[in-house]
Amino acid sequence: MSCSKWHAHGNVYLVAERDDYTMEPEVDGVVEVREIDGDDVHVAIVNPDGSLAEMSGNGTRIAGAWLMERNGSDEVRVHVGPRVVSVRRSGNDYESELGTVEVGEPESLDGVTFTPVVVGNPHAVVFDDPARLDELGPLLETHSRFPNRTNVQVARRDGPGEATARVWERGVGETSASGSSAVAVAAAAFGDGDAVVHFPGGDLRVRLHAGHATLIGPAEHVP
Repeated sequence: MSCSKWHAHGNVYLVAERDDYTMEPEVDGVVEVREIDGDDVHVAIVNPDGSLAEMSGNGTRIAGAWLMERNGSDEVRVHVGPRVVSVRRSGNDYESELGTVEVGEPESLDGVTFTPVVVGNPHAVVFDDPARLDELGPLLETHSRFPNRTNVQVARRDGPGEATARVWERGVGETSASGSSAVAVAAAAFGDGDAVVHFPGGDLRVRLHAGHATLIGPAEHVP
């Protein structure tokens, strides 16, 4: 199959083995398969507006699940940009080693305080009522502070290791869930340790240790 559709908590990606695919209205991005070498796959993540994402937690997990389905393997490696993400089966979910996470000092722009986080891609985490995403997402995504734009999360700490968030993805708009956003929220809110981030589409689990992130969540083939 040259193209197939997958989702992670409603975050929909098209996995394409050819470059003449159609960007369908309901997809949040495309995983372009550039090269397959056994249990390694090299991909590019393309946003609906045609821009490239340096990283996608859900997109790389979907790419890993897709390759496992193809190869019958239990662990694979997804190459995206300079990062190599190891993805393995974990019960009914998939566990991804996303690599390093960098958390900056809080900043303020136009009266909005946010924490910058880099998970291979840029994030601005705002601790406020998630209902404000429609206002704060577009404001920060295109702010001059971020010349290449940024992903935005508006999150609420619910308790130790637990947060609720909505996400505004760069080049996409609001999505039902986001893997790298879950890591960004957990890192900004709690630092090292285990956390659960609740999105409208479902929960993603994050494990942070010494500045490295592991993401656990689903990836399902859409018939």
